[in-house]
Amino acid sequence: MKKMLAGIVMIGLVVVFLLAVAAGPKTYQVTGKITTVTDTAITVEKSNKEVWEVGRTADLSVTGGALAVGAKVTIVYKMVGVSAEIKK
Repeated sequence: MKKMLAGIVMIGLVVVFLLAVAAGPKTYQVTGKITTVTDTAITVEKSNKEVWEVGRTADLSVTGGALAVGAKVTIVYKMVGVSAEIKK
């Protein structure tokens, strides 16, 4: 009985690991006041005056209102590589 339970737990851990790997890149977020909005980017100034520019695509989901300069926003984003150069 203990071996069967241990086997089930191991299978469960393997499934959780595989789902985590298959989920893709980790998500991050930035919160602050919008300073500029364009069709391709949103610029946010955090409370410590740090400025972040986040790329924007047409399928960006917006809830709770409109993206406008001065609005407080939390943007969830993923880091995605666009090129790589191997150094020798």
